[in-house]
Amino acid sequence: MCQPFSLDTLQEGQSARVDQILATGPMRRRLQDIGLIQGTQVKCLQKSPSGNPVAYFIRGAAIALRLEDSRLIYMQP
Repeated sequence: MCQPFSLDTLQEGQSARVDQILATGPMRRRLQDIGLIQGTQVKCLQKSPSGNPVAYFIRGAAIALRLEDSRLIYMQP
């Protein structure tokens, strides 16, 4: 089995599935509300020139996440 990696390491055009969310409190709830739950497929659409934020395709919608938030989401290929 492959080692989980954080969402912020996903490169443009790559996809992976959510394995675990380490965020807590209101941020965890917000991530779940946009559809980030275990098993959800996520595709990296585009990184801004500075690298922060990053646009992801999640459940039919383009969502921008800050690096500090995407580092708390672990993925499986």
